[in-house]
Amino acid sequence: MAGYEYVSPEQLAGFDKYKYSAVDTNPLSLYVMHPFWNTIVKVFPTWLAPNLITFSGFLLVVFNFLLMAYFDPDFYASAPGHKHVPDWVWIVVGILNFVAYTLDGVDGKQARRTNSSTPLGELFDHGLDSWSCVYFVVTVYSIFGRGSTGVSVFVLYLLLWVVLFSFILSHWEKYNTGILFLPWGYDISQVTISFVYIVTAVVGVEAWYEPFLFNFLYRDLFTSMIIGCALCVTLPMSLLNFFRSYKNNTLKHNSIYEAVVPLFSPCLLFILSTAWILWSPSDILELHPRVFYFMVGTAFANSTCQLIVCQMSSTRCPTLNWLLVPLFLVVLVVNLGVASYVESILLYTLTTAFTLAHIHYGVRVVKQLSSHFQIYPFSLRKPNSDLGMEEKNIGL
Repeated sequence: MAGYEYVSPEQLAGFDKYKYSAVDTNPLSLYVMHPFWNTIVKVFPTWLAPNLITFSGFLLVVFNFLLMAYFDPDFYASAPGHKHVPDWVWIVVGILNFVAYTLDGVDGKQARRTNSSTPLGELFDHGLDSWSCVYFVVTVYSIFGRGSTGVSVFVLYLLLWVVLFSFILSHWEKYNTGILFLPWGYDISQVTISFVYIVTAVVGVEAWYEPFLFNFLYRDLFTSMIIGCALCVTLPMSLLNFFRSYKNNTLKHNSIYEAVVPLFSPCLLFILSTAWILWSPSDILELHPRVFYFMVGTAFANSTCQLIVCQMSSTRCPTLNWLLVPLFLVVLVVNLGVASYVESILLYTLTTAFTLAHIHYGVRVVKQLSSHFQIYPFSLRKPNSDLGMEEKNIGL
């Protein structure tokens, strides 16, 4: 298994023909963030590999998740009568979230600046973004938490799925149209949440207890913004882009079935994980919300990464992800009835297995593509070939 190759020869050949195509129409991105990133990227030395910038940003998102997990393990820290997260933590999380967002914005510019763009760079960037979704959403949850003034763990579970489906829609579009339409919600949410973290440190979590307007609470505003952005912006724009491609006869897949194949695994993951929550004898989501969110987010990221590989290589997306098999078996066992401690063990075991499987997938794919393109993943230096090729300053 250690040397298993996930990328087929057909997909490697497809990567050789790949050309990046994306459309960004977000005013915040075009007129504010891109000029800012164009300035920031000049600070980085030209020997710094873009993938190293990408990975550094991802690690900051993970660090925020772990930091908040330490101070708010069960999402009750923001509730009345509980020990709140220290103000300095909110400041650190806010700053690091914005830095991570900035690094995600400049990695591509660094690649073009150093003439080192490759398909692996894009795959690495978007693959880590797919995993960052769960870290980002769960960290944000601590602002309101659960309890009388917060959001229930099940509502947050549904909001997490709204974000996950919003993310995969962009790559589903590209799978069918060949063009990546960058979503508006990403830039707006990153800037807004970074600001809200800092504000929370200044005014305290108690400020979010008060009504925003009449009896409309800030938690309701938080929920409404996520759902509203998905239903009123992300979904309509995705369907519009798909319909335009259909009208122009530029769709890459002729049948409806082939067009929606990439959505099978995420939809089945949603069905299975929701069934587990509803059938759980120990109310597993109430018991271990953070771990359950992470399990779902990791399985989702794995399916999304497989979609991105197929989308970039112009190959057919797998109908189902094999990670859903053990999840199905666990849900089946839970439905038959198990003790609370057994269900907890099953959750932690499945989460560990998913995490290791996803890391193995990512590492092997990066190694395969690095070898295929004869590049180092985190350096602009090209490895010497067996034929004694001269080193060239190119990379990801």
